[in-house]
Amino acid sequence: MTILLVLHLFVTLALIGVVLLQRSEGGGLGIGSSQGMGSFMSGRGTANLLTRSTGVLATLFMVLALALALLGRGQSQRNSILDVPPASAPAPAEPALPAAPAVPTN
Repeated sequence: MTILLVLHLFVTLALIGVVLLQRSEGGGLGIGSSQGMGSFMSGRGTANLLTRSTGVLATLFMVLALALALLGRGQSQRNSILDVPPASAPAPAEPALPAAPAVPTN
């Protein structure tokens, strides 16, 4: 379960990064444009790579989320602090009476 949770975290962070790299119609960050990639890839090649990466990461995200939900389905206890009556507190002890002053004997 912990391994799936850590993998889910990495996929989530990668998905956020890939989405932010994509060029949006409204301008957005547009970090993934051809100017940012240099001569490594054309603008169209970058868009295809980022689009496919987004699809793969989104699929992984959904599969991991469903797997985690199914694995954790029976592990939670549905207790509420409002459903449980408060623990009965022990009755307060009677206050101790002060000791009688010692009478000196001569």
